[in-house]
Amino acid sequence: MKTLEQAIKLFSLQNYDCHEVEGHEGGRNRIFICSKDGEKKFVLRISATGDKTENDYLAETDFVHYLAENGAPVADVIPSAGGKFVEIIDGADSSEASDCTDSGAAGDDGADPVFISLFEYEKGMLLADNAYRYREGAPLTEYFFNTGKTLGKIHALSKVYEPVADHHRPDYFDKYNMQCLNRLIPDKYSELKSAIDARLETFLALPTDSQSYGLVHFDFSDGNYHIDMTTGNITVFDFDNCMYCWYMFDLANLWLHNEGWCRHEPAPGKRFKLMQQCFDLQLQGYKTETEVPDELLEKLPLFIDMVLIENIVDEFECATREGEELDYEDIEDAAECLINHIHSGR
Repeated sequence: MKTLEQAIKLFSLQNYDCHEVEGHEGGRNRIFICSKDGEKKFVLRISATGDKTENDYLAETDFVHYLAENGAPVADVIPSAGGKFVEIIDGADSSEASDCTDSGAAGDDGADPVFISLFEYEKGMLLADNAYRYREGAPLTEYFFNTGKTLGKIHALSKVYEPVADHHRPDYFDKYNMQCLNRLIPDKYSELKSAIDARLETFLALPTDSQSYGLVHFDFSDGNYHIDMTTGNITVFDFDNCMYCWYMFDLANLWLHNEGWCRHEPAPGKRFKLMQQCFDLQLQGYKTETEVPDELLEKLPLFIDMVLIENIVDEFECATREGEELDYEDIEDAAECLINHIHSGR
C-alpha cells in the first residue's frame, strides 16, 4: 500500500480530499492539506528524513499538544484512529544525508521508517499569500505587537514545561558544535569556520536558567503562522525544528525578518532605525506574556549572529542533501557579518 494511502487509513481521512502542497526550498517533509466539504481541514505531514527518531517526533508533538491545551495559539496535533500522535510505517531506502545526530532508527534492511502526524489547519492565511498586505483597516503596528505577544505566550508556557519521559528534543549544542560543523563545512571556508567557532565559545558562557533557556520554535517567522485577517489573531505551526536553546534566539529571528519590511529604505542607518521600531513593538507584545532578562536582551547582536549561523548551516545542509556545491552568494552576506563583526541591518 502506498504511503499516502496508509496515512489516510491510519488517521481516518478516507472521505477527505488530500492534495500535496508544493515544498519550499530546503523543506524535508511531504505536506498534504486534507479537506472535507470545502470547510473542515487538516494538515497531514509525512516525514522520512533518516536523521530523526520516533522520540524526536513524539517530543515535538507532545510539546505542541501541551501548548495548545494550555491556551497557546498553535495548531494542535490530532491523534490517529489508534490514539497516537505519531504513526510509523515502513519506508523505502532514503538517500538523504543525515546531520550529526545518528538516528539509529533504520531497520535491518536499511530502510528508513516513515513518521506520520496530523495537525489542525487553523483559520487565516500566510502573509505571502496575501502579497504581504496586512488586514484591511488595521495598522501594521498591530501586526508587530501581535507577533511578539504570540511568541511570548509560547515562551511563557515553555518555561514551565516538563517533557514526557524519554521524549526529549535536541539541545542547541547537539548540532551546533565544531565537530559536526567541521564535517559539514569545507576547509576552504576556514575564515568562516573560525568566526563560527569563536561565537560558539561565547554562547557556552551564556546563562541557561529556566528563564533564559528552554524549548523554542527555532523557526518563528511569517512562513510558519497564519493570520486571521478578520481579527489579526496569529496561529503558529511547524515545530519540526524546535530544540532547547535560548529564548532570545526566536526574538533575534524576529529582528532579522523585520528587514523585509524595511528594505525599501536605502540608507543603512535609517533602515536599522526602522527595524528597531518594529522590534520594539514586538518586544512590547512579548512582555505582556513573559519577561526577558535584561542581560540577554543587551546581547541581541550576539543572538542575531546565532541566527545567522543557523541560516548558514541550513544552506550547507541543503547543498549536501542535494549533492551540490554551495553557491557562496547564498551565504555571503551572513558570512561577512560574522567574519567582520557587522551588526545586521546597518
